[in-house]
Amino acid sequence: MKDKTLYFLLHSAMIAAIYVVLVVLFQPISVSYIQVRFAEALTILPFFTPAAIPGVAIGCLLGNVIAGCDMLDIVFGTLATLLGAIGSYSLRRYKFLVPIPPIVANTVIIPWVLRFAYGEAMSIPFMMLTVGIGEVISCGIIGIILLYCLKPYKKIFYIPGFAKSKDKYDIV
Repeated sequence: MKDKTLYFLLHSAMIAAIYVVLVVLFQPISVSYIQVRFAEALTILPFFTPAAIPGVAIGCLLGNVIAGCDMLDIVFGTLATLLGAIGSYSLRRYKFLVPIPPIVANTVIIPWVLRFAYGEAMSIPFMMLTVGIGEVISCGIIGIILLYCLKPYKKIFYIPGFAKSKDKYDIV
């Protein structure tokens, strides 16, 4: 039991740290009309391990705090990433659908954050379009490339004793 929990926490912490590094590293080029947050590509990691769900959520929270985001962005941006990661985990049986939940969650939530946290004057539908394009780039393209690059190494993500069933999709 202790090993399982320890592996889970370590995986989550490593994923959170990588997310934060990517946010900080690419922050200067992530803010534009089409926002491409490269760290959001990590929302495909729940395909490999459920430890990625808190990992990307905590990484998003810390990345937003370090980047100096507005409190609404910290809360609702993290919520969007968390919902996307949970959705990715629930769709792990269908490889090509894994990036859809983070794309949808961010496309729906982030334009409202931009409007109310930062006073963005563009229309909500236009911001949904631009945020959606950025999410398709980060999650749909970069995320799927990352998924296929990491697939041969999926055993690294394995948490001993974590899978409750012998389901072939439970990363064992």
